[in-house]
Amino acid sequence: DAFQRQLKRFDIHAKGAYSDPVEKFFRTMDSSVLFPEYIARAVKQGMEENNVLPKITASTTTIDAMDYRSVYSVPSEQDKMLMQVSEGASIPATQVKTKANLVKLNKRGRMLVASYEAIRFQKLDLFSVTLRQIGAYIQTMHLKDAVEVLVKGDGNNNAAASFTIGDSPLSGTAGTLTYQQLVEFWAQFEPYELNCFLMNTGTMVKMLGLSEFQNPLTGLNFQGTGALSTPLGAELLKANCVDAGKIIGLDRRYALEMVQAGDVSVEYDKLIDRQLERAAITSISGFGKIMPEASKVLVIG
Repeated sequence: DAFQRQLKRFDIHAKGAYSDPVEKFFRTMDSSVLFPEYIARAVKQGMEENNVLPKITASTTTIDAMDYRSVYSVPSEQDKMLMQVSEGASIPATQVKTKANLVKLNKRGRMLVASYEAIRFQKLDLFSVTLRQIGAYIQTMHLKDAVEVLVKGDGNNNAAASFTIGDSPLSGTAGTLTYQQLVEFWAQFEPYELNCFLMNTGTMVKMLGLSEFQNPLTGLNFQGTGALSTPLGAELLKANCVDAGKIIGLDRRYALEMVQAGDVSVEYDKLIDRQLERAAITSISGFGKIMPEASKVLVIG
């Protein structure tokens, strides 16, 4: 793309063992304007590495504003049935309305401050590692926002239904997770499909310890693709922001909408009196529930 062509024009090598030092961006005024874009791309790369959000969001909406109001449709049981329509008769309608409350957008960011000495002779390849880590931290906070919306709702009275082991309709004993309770939890999603589990590391260890999850084919699939699946066909995703003892189940095709105000933003300047380089890296996003019944919470107890 254009950025890569400009790097080649100024003979700047940003990757590999023979990458150039950071100061090469500042050899000329023309090449220095490429530095913020380099930061933005490295941060975005860190956000995309091991990113869980695309696996739990049904839609991503990019806006150019600070306010966003989503839409919803709550069809009745009769609306879900395509009724036979007689010739000349009116066709039943399903209403789509705007939600009462706006989607809450959160601004996440980090100020990168480095002395001239710290980055002057630093190689770009190593400097990119720090930037990717910042991107990973930002993405972790976005995931935390998404989990909070899935569980508590987006402010439009649409919190996820909660099912506790030992309380009807689930059998078993509170505090003990068995395969039977997972099947009963799976059955609560009709007419949606439970295709994704979201939980923290401790809960995932308990689930993977069940005998039903020790199928050799499951291990073979994990070795080949890196994806953990279940006998129910749902993908296992790790998110340590989920409370201990809770499992979020969802139909990712209908559960969550991600709203982002533009892309990663980078503002860059210098403090001459202290010889510091500063870069403000920010990202604005929020989440809204599309179909409230498409996400539910299993409480182990």
